[in-house]
Amino acid sequence: GSGAKAFAAGADIAEFAHFNANEGCDLSARGHHIFNTIEHYPKPVIAAVNGFALGGGCELAMACHIRVAATNAKFGQPEVNLGIIPGYGGTQRLVQLVGKGKALELLMTADIIGATEALQLGLVNHVVEPEQLMPKCIEILKKISSKAPLAIEKIIQCVNAHFANNNNGFDAEIKYFGECCDTQDFKEGTTAFLEKRAAKFVGQ
Repeated sequence: GSGAKAFAAGADIAEFAHFNANEGCDLSARGHHIFNTIEHYPKPVIAAVNGFALGGGCELAMACHIRVAATNAKFGQPEVNLGIIPGYGGTQRLVQLVGKGKALELLMTADIIGATEALQLGLVNHVVEPEQLMPKCIEILKKISSKAPLAIEKIIQCVNAHFANNNNGFDAEIKYFGECCDTQDFKEGTTAFLEKRAAKFVGQ
């Protein structure tokens, strides 16, 4: 995608129109690997969504930790129109973000929704005018960057653990909370709080 037309309009249908089951599985697995890498990245990833985020484009946005949409953004999973289903995690992440009932409706109808409805459903975190899209993302990232980097990484891991198969998010929280207590950032953060000054985190 580029400019105001599209964040990402999804896959090039011609590339897989003649795939068999094995080729389809390989394509989906590669997409899962890439989008899981984004979802589990130890630093915050924000999707700045303008224009169309359809199919794989919507799945890409959902793999990011935070989504900020311009007022012209459109979201949808239109795969059923092609006789297939979302293959890059869309059937799972959409449920996590908007709930089972609405996810089923959007997945089965292939409806495309605007930014305002996406915000109401919890699919995006913020909606801004197009010219404010990148400034808003930068504002959020600057706020996050003032916090302890290792704690941010653990937050991402704990939240992702909640949705992971065979993984207890509460156990992950206990483990990562303990690990944070062994960091220089923890000592700096608590000392700065007690000394009533701004903390200077170093990511160690």
